[in-house]
Amino acid sequence: MNVNDTEFNLIDEPWIRVTDKNCNIIEVSLKDAIINAHEYKALKGELPTQDVAVMRLILAVIHPVISRYDEDGEENLLDDDEDEALERWKSWWDNGRFPEKAVSEYLDKWHERFWLFHPERPFFQVGGLHIGTDYGSPKLNGEISESGNKVRLFSSYSGNKKNSLTYSQSARWLLYLNAYDDTSAKPSKEGKIKAGGSLPSPGAGWLGKLGLIYLTGNNLFETLMLNLVLINEDKVQYDQKPIWECEKVSDAERVQISIPDNLAQLYTLQSRRILLNRKGNEVISYKLLGGDFFDKENAFFEPMTVWRVPKNDKNKNEPVTPKRHDSSKQMWREFSVIYNDEKTEDKNRRSGVVNWYCNYLYGRSCLSNNHFLTTAITAVEYGDKDFFVKNIFSDSLTLHSALLSDLGRNWRSIIEDEIKKCEKLAGYTVYLAKDLYVASGGSNSSKDKHYNEITNTAKEQLYYRLDMPFREWLSNIDPDCEKQKILNDWQKTAKNIALKYAEELVSEQPETAIIGHTIDGKIYSSPKALNEFKGKVKKLYEGA
Repeated sequence: MNVNDTEFNLIDEPWIRVTDKNCNIIEVSLKDAIINAHEYKALKGELPTQDVAVMRLILAVIHPVISRYDEDGEENLLDDDEDEALERWKSWWDNGRFPEKAVSEYLDKWHERFWLFHPERPFFQVGGLHIGTDYGSPKLNGEISESGNKVRLFSSYSGNKKNSLTYSQSARWLLYLNAYDDTSAKPSKEGKIKAGGSLPSPGAGWLGKLGLIYLTGNNLFETLMLNLVLINEDKVQYDQKPIWECEKVSDAERVQISIPDNLAQLYTLQSRRILLNRKGNEVISYKLLGGDFFDKENAFFEPMTVWRVPKNDKNKNEPVTPKRHDSSKQMWREFSVIYNDEKTEDKNRRSGVVNWYCNYLYGRSCLSNNHFLTTAITAVEYGDKDFFVKNIFSDSLTLHSALLSDLGRNWRSIIEDEIKKCEKLAGYTVYLAKDLYVASGGSNSSKDKHYNEITNTAKEQLYYRLDMPFREWLSNIDPDCEKQKILNDWQKTAKNIALKYAEELVSEQPETAIIGHTIDGKIYSSPKALNEFKGKVKKLYEGA
């Protein structure tokens, strides 16, 4: 083997972007990112979605390490004993850092499987891949995601920087591509012939199909530990097998498999068969084929997603699927989806990572009673049957952990009720905007483009004004505090925000809106619309 064929080992070379204690963004190696995770604030890649892909890779390393080594770095295999698993997790957490000896021994053992470029086993790739769709580096770069057929008008990159990537960039985007690739790649002719005419569609990359959700801590160590789900779907994660521990890497195209039964394997799922092509010291292109995929229905072993439960499922037999996030909604508006702890048969509506936190970390006193939970979401929003990327967004929410305990059950109901009232408030605001538009001489037809734009803007603006106050109110709720005062404080705040915004909407109308217009026997005027709005709001927040 020519030594030049093997290059850039991810264990040793800097490629993971993190923020240090001084808030500088630096690149570190895989080993450094784990051993010194307590020294870094967080992962800080080019996109928040990329950070999740990198985090899952790191977790795929940590899972086999914690299942085989104790807090002192000595070999000590876990089994299916929940208490022992939680005791080990807590001992690592209390140490405040990952055991260097254990991490080093594990990574040294598998060092040869982490070469980004290798003639036989390039990391997260298929060595010698000679068929598939050819793409240039602009498509690999998730900040551009540009194919040869569609060039972005405005791009973060230009010139040579656009048409090539460094090895460190390529390593990050390789993980991202495997996780979030769109559906634009076509099956190969060779694959269709071999399959007898057609191949199944793997869909978007696995993470692109999810309503991704994860937990964050005060530093990278805490974030990794909080997402280190040692008990998933009531099963201790002790038998782990990430992709680098497999003797062979599949090169088969578009293969439907069973969902992996261990998290390290799931986190290193090869959704795509990829081979990077380099020239000099840069990556200029790659080949891609569809890879492994599995049915997303009832795939509860995946811990980092929220779930969509059919609303009209009276018999509770309809399949449950990952619920993709809506970029138009603030995270707190999905409170019940994220934190609801109801179970219907074996269909858990709450994400595995939140269950892990509530039932084991907080529920079994592995964490302080005063711990605050920060939950984050991130997503790729696709267009036209996941054929291309439209948008990437993220959000987070912080609340007192006790809200998710039995003690906080009543408070959760109160919070959900207040969110529903916000939805009603938004509806009232839409009607107000409609009536003001008509009172000002506009049409009351839903086919009127301006009619719809104005009402959508009014709704978005109200939620924007409610957003930060609601988050602050939520983060300040302690189940032990005096309930009625805190509830009244929020209702007064919401009421005042809505009334103030309504006054602003009225003040923006022309003077003719005061007299108004009559359409089909109904009078539309700004004073009438405002009075009706005030009456609805007063009734909604009666007593506030």
